[in-house]
Amino acid sequence: MLIQVSYNDKEITRKINEELGKPFNIKERFKMRGIGSPKLILTETSIQISNLMNLDNNRNVCNIEMRPKGIIVGFRSKLNSYALIIPYYKLVVYKGKAEEYSIYKDDYFLKIEAKAKDKSVHSFVKKVMEAKNAAAPDRLEEL
Repeated sequence: MLIQVSYNDKEITRKINEELGKPFNIKERFKMRGIGSPKLILTETSIQISNLMNLDNNRNVCNIEMRPKGIIVGFRSKLNSYALIIPYYKLVVYKGKAEEYSIYKDDYFLKIEAKAKDKSVHSFVKKVMEAKNAAAPDRLEEL
């Protein structure tokens, strides 16, 4: 779900909280050593996001916020803020050979730059993947 979050709308907040859970409280944030990514440089995006990003001439950057049941990828275009809501069960992350991570959700995708020297980016993606694995139900116990 790609939505505009420029203004505080209770209905949009309710949808996000329903899909991804309420934001972590301050105690949980300290325990996790932060829930937000550093500034991430976008190298490529799906057509829906690309159409929004091409409206201005600024550098294409985003950030990621972790939630209990997923992540929010936030970016700006002109004076508007947008959020791509990705629940963990729909999140797919690939480490590309060209020093980048690819983040997929259905027909949306983002590719973020991750050079070898960018330790904070690598550690944040690792933290997201660990949270995704922890949130996934254990399939072996069901069998």
